[in-house]
Amino acid sequence: MRDVKSFLDEQVLRFNTPSFVENDPVQFPRRYARLQDIEIVSFLIATISWGKRPMILRNAERLLALLGGSPLDFVMNRDYRSLGSTNIHRTFFEDDLAYMLRGFRHIYKKYNSVEEMLKLRNIEQTTAPVWELARVLFTEMRQANDGKSNSKCYPANYEKSALKRINMALRWLVRDDGIVDLGIWKAISPARLYIPLDIHVGNVAREFGLLRRKSNDRRSVEELTAVLRKFCPEDPVKYDFALFGTGITKHSSL
Repeated sequence: MRDVKSFLDEQVLRFNTPSFVENDPVQFPRRYARLQDIEIVSFLIATISWGKRPMILRNAERLLALLGGSPLDFVMNRDYRSLGSTNIHRTFFEDDLAYMLRGFRHIYKKYNSVEEMLKLRNIEQTTAPVWELARVLFTEMRQANDGKSNSKCYPANYEKSALKRINMALRWLVRDDGIVDLGIWKAISPARLYIPLDIHVGNVAREFGLLRRKSNDRRSVEELTAVLRKFCPEDPVKYDFALFGTGITKHSSL
């Protein structure tokens, strides 16, 4: 296991570099300065970050073009009512985007930011803060949409889900090494983050003997993250760069 850790540490140094940004969805929230704009863009872009990377980057540009210069202003001015049913990314359409924007408006009418919501609800103090955040987001989104759920935005079975997209957004928002991730949220510690588990990360982790479970679900996320916390208790999710980077060199999808 020591050899695996050494290899992963080397891969973190290889991939966690400024050049990583230009071909990764993390570039999109980095374009903004206002906290709320960054939050909105992080969750939206993470939601459509699946499939082939060139398609993700192209469609993320289209999504941001719809929001104009300030995503927060777009949300609060209810301009999303003009959205139709045009496809944005694969199975994600403009009406799915409107669903999320209504949810954000609901949140920002009550809180200054999503981070403030985290603080006031003491989410970091819960046993599994990521899944508690998912529960809160799921609840807020439903309340803003007449009690309706939308599995293309947030999984209804979030208790068992790997929450790959939310974990990805949190990595961007929380990790603060000043290289790739933005690190603007202080309401949750990097030590409390969980690995964004996708097919490539899971397969590489299994190849290295870091993960035994075959399904890419919550239990696998907890199992893998527990191992990574032994490698680096204060910042276990930095190994996302190593596992994802190793997997992505073999494939071209997220």
